[in-house]
Amino acid sequence: MELGHSHGPVGIRLVRTRDAKVLQHELMSNRAWLRRWEATIPGGSTSFDMRVNIRRLLQQYRDGNGYPFVMEYEGEVAGQLNVWGIARGSLGSATIGYWVSERFAGLGITPTSVALATDLCFTQMGLHRMEVCLRPENTASLRVVQKLGFRYEGLRRRYIHIDGEWRDHLCFALTTEDVPQGVLSRWLHGQVPADAGEVPPEHLPDQRR
Repeated sequence: MELGHSHGPVGIRLVRTRDAKVLQHELMSNRAWLRRWEATIPGGSTSFDMRVNIRRLLQQYRDGNGYPFVMEYEGEVAGQLNVWGIARGSLGSATIGYWVSERFAGLGITPTSVALATDLCFTQMGLHRMEVCLRPENTASLRVVQKLGFRYEGLRRRYIHIDGEWRDHLCFALTTEDVPQGVLSRWLHGQVPADAGEVPPEHLPDQRR
C-alpha cells in the first residue's frame, strides 16, 4: 500500500530509500536546530547514516510496527514524521515523533502533517489512540499538540533518552472518539477545545526549579 496524504502545500508520504541523500543533508545542516530534541542511546552512538536508518524504518513498516513518513512542502522534503510503537489488538495505539528543518519552520508543516498522519492511522490503519510525547522545554512542539487539541495526560519522568540524558516528557493523546470529524477538519474549522492541551504550571520548566 502506498501511504500518503496532503493538504494544500503540505503532504506526507512513505519514506523511500532514495530520500536518504536529501534527508541526510537536512539532518546534518540542522544540527544546532535539532540536536537538543534528538533521541540518543545510553552509552552508545547515534547513527546519522540515513540509508541505514531508512532501511530499518521500512523493515519496521513491513513488520507492521511503524509508518515512516517524510513531510513535504510544495513537493520539497521538509523533515520526517514517524508513527512508531504500534500496538494492535486491545490497545490499538501508536506514538508520533517528528523533526522539521529550520528553514521550513513557521509554515504550518508540522501541525498539518501530524493531523494528516493521525487521521490516516485512525481511518485507514484501524488505530484507536495516537500519542505525542515531548520535552517540557520544547515550546514549538507544545504549540503543535495544543493547536490540534491533543489532550494532556501527564508528566512522564525521565521517559526518553534525549540529547545524552534521560528527559522528562509531557504526554498528549487523542482517540477516535475525540475527533469523529477528523483531526485536520476539527482544527481547520476552529472546533478544537480551548483547554484540551492545557498543562498544569507545575509541569512546565519555569515552575519546576
